[in-house]
Amino acid sequence: MATPALLAISHGTSSPAGQSAVAALVDAVATRLPEVHVRLGHVDVQQPDVATSLDALAPDEPAVIVPLLLSAGYHVRVDLREQSAGHADVAISTALGPDPRLVDVLEKRLATLGAPEDATIVLAVAGSSDDRANEDCRVTARMLSERLGRDVAVGFLAAAEPRLGPAVLAARMGGRAVAVANYLLAPGYFHDLAVRLADGSPVARPLLDDDEPAASLVEIVIDRYRDTTMKATTSTP
Repeated sequence: MATPALLAISHGTSSPAGQSAVAALVDAVATRLPEVHVRLGHVDVQQPDVATSLDALAPDEPAVIVPLLLSAGYHVRVDLREQSAGHADVAISTALGPDPRLVDVLEKRLATLGAPEDATIVLAVAGSSDDRANEDCRVTARMLSERLGRDVAVGFLAAAEPRLGPAVLAARMGGRAVAVANYLLAPGYFHDLAVRLADGSPVARPLLDDDEPAASLVEIVIDRYRDTTMKATTSTP
């Protein structure tokens, strides 16, 4: 079997900073996998979209789509399958999260805030109409809570409750300090919204920003690709 291409498919964003951060992650993956054809595409907002990305492959070139998404919501379960339908030899990996290595990055981002050690932590997440994706984020919050040894609340930015604003207000009860952990992949609309809704509480940087992508994030993408490639290979008659 030919080596499958790796199609890293992000949500897409109109933010130049977000676009640059995601592209840097994919470039880092390509550097680690010189033998693999690595391409970046998007499920929404940006071009190339999934169909265009697949059409750009060589005829009969197999592909593994790795969603650059933190949870398995509608885009992973529906959009990617629909948009890749009709293309032979395409497999779709699981989402990037939940994964303990994402918690590593969250913890490091929080550490740079300089918030009091007893600050209440609220995890800002995008939110989804698919509660299975929201549960993925709750799992990450529980993992972060175990890592930090203190409670971590969840605040959704869209589609689910509680929303981040009320979650931050609830966390402040009794005059407690609050720090917002940022479970967003890159800068963009949701990050800006998180900063506004935090209402003065410090907000950690997203998992990707203008610094070098964390090695653990690169490893997750590579692991999703390799695991899916292995499953596709072993299931081929």
